[in-house]
Amino acid sequence: MIELLQITWRDLLNPEFYINNGGLWVMLFIVFAETGLMIGFFLPGDSLLFVAGIYSPKLVERLIPGGTGSDFLDLMILLILVSICGILGNMVGYWFGKKSGPFLYTRKDTWIFKKKHLIRAKAFYDKHGAQAIVFARFLPIIRTFGPIVAGIVQMDRKKFTMYNIIGCVSWVASMLIAGHYLDKFFINKFDFDLKQHLEVIVIGIVLITTLPVLYKLFFGKSAENEEQNI
Repeated sequence: MIELLQITWRDLLNPEFYINNGGLWVMLFIVFAETGLMIGFFLPGDSLLFVAGIYSPKLVERLIPGGTGSDFLDLMILLILVSICGILGNMVGYWFGKKSGPFLYTRKDTWIFKKKHLIRAKAFYDKHGAQAIVFARFLPIIRTFGPIVAGIVQMDRKKFTMYNIIGCVSWVASMLIAGHYLDKFFINKFDFDLKQHLEVIVIGIVLITTLPVLYKLFFGKSAENEEQNI
């Protein structure tokens, strides 16, 4: 109990904390929860997978005592397991959205919920549904609510499933491979160990992945207001 009380918000937002204290199973749960549970939007998905690529041998050893002895096999094992959890998480989010969609269409507007946003989301998914599901995987927060909105607007299940798989595998593979091989590259070429500078790297990843979202939120809203004033 004392150890739990000593956990800080800094620990919860630090991907290395999960790998060192929970290992593979906690990482898999986080990937699932980030899209399968609406409360998972604050979890460090991108940076967690990047760091997992760096620590891939250590993570696989939790599953296979002694490890595989192959960097490629380690990454493939993680890719398969993490992709499955991410795909299932998205499917749960989609199912929840599909079940709650009819209710939301008849719900009265509140300061949090606006029906006009739901109607705009449906128009967006009708036009860009496939791309939205794939690219949402690479954007924090949107990654959490994307599949829920897809379910709410009644996006075709087969179409959603296909692009859910494509988006999830692409996201997981790019993050794991980038973490693993960039770490090796910097050590071999510059004798620079990324593991000693993870906090800076995590901050960089967060900024890179969230800036497009912030830009859309602030400047997109301004552009919309200007159009309405014309």
